[in-house]
Amino acid sequence: MMGCTTSKVLPTQNGNENEKAKRHVSVLQSLLAFTRERDHREEPKKNSVWFSTKSKKTLPSGEMRFRDEKQQVKRGDTYKDKFDARVTSRYHIKALIGRGSFSRVVRAEHRTSCRPFAIKLMEVEAPQAREVCAAELAVLRRVNHANVVRLVEVFQCPRRVYVVLELATGGELLDRVVSRGHYTERDAARALRMVLAGVGYLHSLGITHRDLKPENLLYYHPGVDSRLLVTDFGLATFGGAALSGSNQSAQSGDATGTNSTWSLRTTCGTPEYMAPEVVLRKPYSCAVDMWAVGVIAYITLSGCMPFEDDTQTRLLRSIVGGKYSFRGNPWPSVSNPAKDFIRALLESDPGRRLRAEQASRHPWILTTADGSPMKNLHRSISRNLRRRASRNSSRCQSRTTNSAAEVCPISKRPAAALAW
Repeated sequence: MMGCTTSKVLPTQNGNENEKAKRHVSVLQSLLAFTRERDHREEPKKNSVWFSTKSKKTLPSGEMRFRDEKQQVKRGDTYKDKFDARVTSRYHIKALIGRGSFSRVVRAEHRTSCRPFAIKLMEVEAPQAREVCAAELAVLRRVNHANVVRLVEVFQCPRRVYVVLELATGGELLDRVVSRGHYTERDAARALRMVLAGVGYLHSLGITHRDLKPENLLYYHPGVDSRLLVTDFGLATFGGAALSGSNQSAQSGDATGTNSTWSLRTTCGTPEYMAPEVVLRKPYSCAVDMWAVGVIAYITLSGCMPFEDDTQTRLLRSIVGGKYSFRGNPWPSVSNPAKDFIRALLESDPGRRLRAEQASRHPWILTTADGSPMKNLHRSISRNLRRRASRNSSRCQSRTTNSAAEVCPISKRPAAALAW
């Protein structure tokens, strides 16, 4: 979400084997095809300090609070008519807090207990929307872990499904990194320990998330002792056990009960966090999640992306090449064990990549998370995050200014919608 949001690549259905053979093209041609669908960008959160590209007018505190409340009521009322009476009889709809291709997420309050929750309204008339909903519910109904968002209840209607989830109010992982005045390797290791606990639990159930990124890692509450939650299972699937060779695709299934080829060969996720095997459209396993954890570790320790380029084609080439560096601030101040942890996850060969339980036992995680504070990395990380947001904002504005009608050849959507 830094600046212009990054496109999420939704899974596309595979046809029969004859059709796939006819559609066999080069890797780069395939990459141009898989981004024709993407989620709408999520609305920037008010506490995200590096998202804003325009200066905000400062209002008196009372007037600002009144305006915010008025806007929230208006947002809630806009979608109130789409909520079934069974839902509104139990929950008071407060405000819209996010949107996706087939869904809207609102903040709600239980009418009896007054506890806050998130309600995801999913439109399920379209076949693909039904499949996405079924896949997400199959995962949410199975999980129960402190570091994975919990399902509360589900209301099903012919055209819509309402999914009630625990509400995470502590902000995204990188929000907290920037908002704190002091941030060390110990803080990063503690956060990653919780991420690994959640991801390891998912993998133990045979679930591959396929879209791990900082935006999908939310703190349950604003306190310093808050647990970190893995969220957003729209692309998750059952299957993808850490197997090798042909057994990998033969022994794994997916969340909707379809064939294993769909779950292990589908190109989906957010490009900057995709593992090389996904980019190359090879059969893959839950090791793709561990690559994403490596990217997240790199960001939380530096404020930079290990793989980044102005064009998506060059970005994906750099991922396949596995070329990244530890140059620039704050890397001279980052310990060698931390760098070794990242190297072990950003391993191009998925067979050599650390599994979740191995990563959770890595010396850097074990010793640093419980050790004494190290050098404060906050200034360098915040500066790098803001620089990246500024670059992304400039790219978006440049594309909009140069050609308002320009269409991106990858997504067939206006070029300003892409983050590169």
